[in-house]
Amino acid sequence: MTRAPHLLVSGVVLGQPMGGVVRHNRELLPRLGRLLSENGGSLTVLEGRQKLAFDLPAPILRIESDVPAHPVVARAMAESNALRWALRAATESGTSFDLVHTAHLPAPRRLDVPFTITIHDLRALSDAEDRVGRKLVARRVISDAVSRAHKVFNVSRTVATEMAARFPEAAAKVHVIGNGVDHFTPLPRATSDGAPIVCIGHVEKRKNLELVLRALQADATLPRVEIHGAPKGDEADRLHALASSLGIANRVRFAGRFVDRDLPAILARAACVCIPSTIEGFGIVALEAQTARVPLAIARAGALPEVAGIGVPSFASDDPVECARAIHAAIAQPSDVLELAARRANDFTWDVAANSWYQGLCAAE
Repeated sequence: MTRAPHLLVSGVVLGQPMGGVVRHNRELLPRLGRLLSENGGSLTVLEGRQKLAFDLPAPILRIESDVPAHPVVARAMAESNALRWALRAATESGTSFDLVHTAHLPAPRRLDVPFTITIHDLRALSDAEDRVGRKLVARRVISDAVSRAHKVFNVSRTVATEMAARFPEAAAKVHVIGNGVDHFTPLPRATSDGAPIVCIGHVEKRKNLELVLRALQADATLPRVEIHGAPKGDEADRLHALASSLGIANRVRFAGRFVDRDLPAILARAACVCIPSTIEGFGIVALEAQTARVPLAIARAGALPEVAGIGVPSFASDDPVECARAIHAAIAQPSDVLELAARRANDFTWDVAANSWYQGLCAAE
């Protein structure tokens, strides 16, 4: 294209609680809209029945729809219909769209223009908890999306490499966007005796919080643990019961949901941040911890080693003893090591990520 594209983004799932996908779009859509507008294009977002969980500045436009976020089958059919309607309406008004972008599956069908897709991770194929039948369905859905998409955006090299290996037809289409951490302003460290190990994120199976509980049982010298995040399904109840059965309930606090403004204080008083996830497409929490100069221990899983960088204490995601050792090693790191990690983390900016997304969209044919 000789100019930036007129882009229609499907935001029908962006009314969900804050998480990696919502954070990604909240930070990037305003920046992408500005880049498109400055170069002759535009950005319009199709909202679902549940409105966006964040504001969008002008000149980004919104189109209302009644597309439900769940269940998936109902969303897929309604979303394709709503996108086709929006495309026709724009053409009839003389302001046609050049591209549609989505960041969830299944991908829309029978559109009159090309589409691009962001795939944040391949958890549906990698999660050991998922049944074989579900994985087969997920593989067909992802394969269909990447074969029809004009560009496939990923947030890390790790996911891009896995995508190309699993779906060779996607190799030439993959484009890494990345994420940023400059949304976060840390507070000075304010630790005291008894400072906790902190785990941050939704309380769900793939976050592998059970490992941290078992590490507490394996090592009585570890600090207590605070788990900050909204529960999904019955995972919080299961972990409560597990902590009691392991005899460590008095060393674990489930703090529940938190809001963005609470995060700097949570990190400032943490002895260590531990990320034991089995699957992470990126892992913004790792960068937030490093920016706050908080010791960090990570599982050697997904994109966590890529994002956190070399030298961060790590552990196998199924080894509680190694997890405990990594936490001790993290807490023992000197301040100059933490300072170097913070400088590296600050190289991840949303402006860089937005420019990468913009370049990939302009290259879509």
